[in-house]
Amino acid sequence: MSEEQLEEMGPIDYVVLEWKGEQPDAGEVQPLLLDLVDRGIIRILDLAFIRKEADGTVTTLSQVDLERMKMLEAVLFEGAASGLLGQDDLDEAGQALEPGTAAGVLVYENVWAAPFATALRRAGGQLVATGHVPIQAMVAALDALESEEGAAASND
Repeated sequence: MSEEQLEEMGPIDYVVLEWKGEQPDAGEVQPLLLDLVDRGIIRILDLAFIRKEADGTVTTLSQVDLERMKMLEAVLFEGAASGLLGQDDLDEAGQALEPGTAAGVLVYENVWAAPFATALRRAGGQLVATGHVPIQAMVAALDALESEEGAAASND
């Protein structure tokens, strides 16, 4: 990839998506992921699948494993191997998993943000931090706020 192509890319993110058991049922997930790609919202740069055994051992699933397990139509993601994901990344992702689970590790470009990111770089700026708020944390925070408001109202 040329320097010019890199300059025009959107922000790159990764996610680790965990499923209980050895085999994720991607029946509902896969079409939605493909839709994001087809609409040019994201571009998949790297995709790998791992499994964490009950004893804590983490293994990387091969193409043969994926086909045998009927896990996603992996052929759709052939070529999504930019080299961004190394074994150390997969080992780190495995540390986040619960024993007896499988996961997809996905590296993607936010294509939708490419024009903004390009303009930011041309103006001498750069993205220096990002973050995500898990929906579970948002629900917990809203529940806590609602409880506090309820307690304050009953004290009035």
